[in-house]
Amino acid sequence: MSDTLSRLRGELIAAGQFFHSKGWVPATSSNFSARLGAEDMLITSSGQHKGRLDDNGFLRADLQGVSLETGKRPSAETGLHTVMYRRDPAIGCVLHTHSVNATVLSMRLEEVVLAGYEVQKAFPGVETHESRLMIPIFPNSQDIPALAAEVNAYLDAHPQTVAYLIRGHGLYTWGTTVADTLRHIEALEFLFECVYRQLLLDR
Repeated sequence: MSDTLSRLRGELIAAGQFFHSKGWVPATSSNFSARLGAEDMLITSSGQHKGRLDDNGFLRADLQGVSLETGKRPSAETGLHTVMYRRDPAIGCVLHTHSVNATVLSMRLEEVVLAGYEVQKAFPGVETHESRLMIPIFPNSQDIPALAAEVNAYLDAHPQTVAYLIRGHGLYTWGTTVADTLRHIEALEFLFECVYRQLLLDR
């Protein structure tokens, strides 16, 4: 466990530094997690700047979102992580970021439609640019259990979904490993930039 814990902390710290260099995790926004085992996860603790994370910026929590470490409080949005780990044992990482493009698109669109882009093939099961990816947008809410239940119901009905946005808030995506999930973030941010610029050109 200690080797896994150390490795995952290092991978999430590196992810935070990369995202910070891109401007995708401003201030103390965003949260990252990785599965430790069948019943627990590693998640960033509340109030951490994700570009300056160190080993103390994390805590262990169970898959109900309860901290397993005295004196450390998980993010208020922990329920949006735990719902993913409970629904699919193959999910090993959940990342949440706050880029400008993702936030603006979430305020302007009802959903983000990605079609015709070669970079769509960054996602599992997508083998052609002719595919069509729908990124749903959920209303922002401080009621995280209710929002998590809404996300869970949507994913039950649309199991091929690769990510979602929260209006005026940010992006959530997931993968089997930290590296897979980081790739999804990077691909989505490229695609969101394309959609944003296309909207400007279409004006």
